Amino acid sequence: MSATKGKGSDKFPDRENDASLIGNSPRRKFIKAGGIVIAASVIAGATKALGKEEEKKMDDVSPPEDLMREHGVLKRILLVYIEALRRMEAREDLPPEPIADSARIIRDFIEDYHEKLEENFLFPRFKKANKLTELVDVLLLQHQGGRRLTDITMQFATNQALKNPDERRKLADSMRQFIRMYSPHEAREDTVLFPAFRGIVSPHEFDSLGEDFEKKEDELFGEDGFGKMVDKVAEIEKKLGIYDLAQFTPKF
Repeated sequence: MSATKGKGSDKFPDRENDASLIGNSPRRKFIKAGGIVIAASVIAGATKALGKEEEKKMDDVSPPEDLMREHGVLKRILLVYIEALRRMEAREDLPPEPIADSARIIRDFIEDYHEKLEENFLFPRFKKANKLTELVDVLLLQHQGGRRLTDITMQFATNQALKNPDERRKLADSMRQFIRMYSPHEAREDTVLFPAFRGIVSPHEFDSLGEDFEKKEDELFGEDGFGKMVDKVAEIEKKLGIYDLAQFTPKF
């Protein structure tokens, strides 16, 4: 009996105490596989989160960059004004809509949004830091002058005014003065005021203002308000035949 029992023990070992069998059991394999899946999921989630964070950083726009690209919208409107003046002087056909639409973008996006950011967030900080105060004073006066010129442009950007010599002259004068003032105005901001801004605020405040600018833009114009304005300007350029950039390349 004892011999038979011994044979049986050799044939059917104690599975609960056999470490080698536990390590290779289906249950252990399942646990290992589950652990690998969980670890992979955690790594994938972390990688995705890091990817989103990096994407967000790439999408973030600093306050000076935000203001400078809005100046790009202004520059393109100035080109619309220049083309309108050329047509007026050459007695070519000129519908009033491109001028009126351009002046409305100036009023809504540049004067009531862009310049308000400068007046509320940049100018006071330069004053407080006692930096570029004379420049800030001139820029503020020009903002006020620009609004008066836009009032005139909007008033006379009509078919009736274009047919009246006196009103036509007032419209042309308002656009000429606007171009003459804002070309150096935005150039001075881009090359002097905006680059100096980082030096008068803390890094945290600098980043926070960039977020505030984006929130204000979304609040007033919806998501990607800047892109919407660029599209509007492009439509005006197409109506006047000045959208195609290649046409401005000199022929040699």
